[in-house]
Amino acid sequence: MAAIDERPARALAVYAHPDDPEISAGGTLAKWAEAGTEVWVLITTRGDKGSQDPAADLDALAAQRVEETAKAAALLGFAGTLHLGHADGELPDDQPLRGAITRVVREVRPEAVLCPDPTAVFFGDGYYNHRDHRVTGWATLDAVAPSAGNPHYFPEHIAEGLSVHRVRDVYLSGTLEPNCWIDISDTLERKIDGLFCHASQLVNTGDWFRDFLRQRAEDAGTAAGIRYAEPFRKLTFGA
Repeated sequence: MAAIDERPARALAVYAHPDDPEISAGGTLAKWAEAGTEVWVLITTRGDKGSQDPAADLDALAAQRVEETAKAAALLGFAGTLHLGHADGELPDDQPLRGAITRVVREVRPEAVLCPDPTAVFFGDGYYNHRDHRVTGWATLDAVAPSAGNPHYFPEHIAEGLSVHRVRDVYLSGTLEPNCWIDISDTLERKIDGLFCHASQLVNTGDWFRDFLRQRAEDAGTAAGIRYAEPFRKLTFGA
């Protein structure tokens, strides 16, 4: 499968935790932003449990992670960041969450939406995709279709002056069934620098982690015959 080289006019990345957009799709988002795409990021949780310290001030950590998200977005050229503010591990798989994401889709009106692949659960014998990622992925897919494009879903948005919006493409990251690879050879280092803006999560990392990220991108690129890539499962809904 060859790499694709297309750019949406506007993109919305919906992820669970503040550093997820960078590690999942940072090279792609930076590439698109550099080429003129208006990139928005929506984070569903506070990132407040992103510490192993029993004495950590979770409110302070959550506030720090909002700052880190803004710093990374500025470095990568994003238009802005939004936060739903749910506690880590407590993201509700419910209608209000789907409504909140639907509202953002109708407000931002993206051609492309990026989110975790909620069907990708077990990765080998040593890791499985945890709940915040799975819930965020399913809720985003539900918001994209049918909610955002149908006036009978969350009609209060329409009453407030928003209009329906149909997303053209969805890019699922962290997938076990990729069908699309984005060439990030020119933006890999910016992706890594953006990820390192999340200093609260990278306390004990250094050059080895940068090398790991490069190797992961190189491994993905092998499938598409390019140096560095990010893989996705791409869904296209048409006009």
